[in-house]
Amino acid sequence: MYTLAQLEKQQIGLRIPRYLIEEIDECTKEFAINRTDIVIEALRTYLSEQKSRMFYKKFDNSVQEAKSMIEGKLPETTLSDLIDELNDSTNSSI
Repeated sequence: MYTLAQLEKQQIGLRIPRYLIEEIDECTKEFAINRTDIVIEALRTYLSEQKSRMFYKKFDNSVQEAKSMIEGKLPETTLSDLIDELNDSTNSSI
């Protein structure tokens, strides 16, 4: 859920190709909604799809890594090993 501050609208300027504006305007007439609502929904849909793609890509990478471990192509890693690795990378970046 979003806070009221996050839901507050802020005006921005966009340069959009004329053909897209014409398509947006066709939708505004057909569905009785304004340009802003169409652009907001398009952005929301695009961002949601990108987040899903990133999640599934990371998930697929994890599955491939687990499969490689099961097949003996990678050494098995324990939770302690992962914690140590994270601590080492955190300490080296300080």
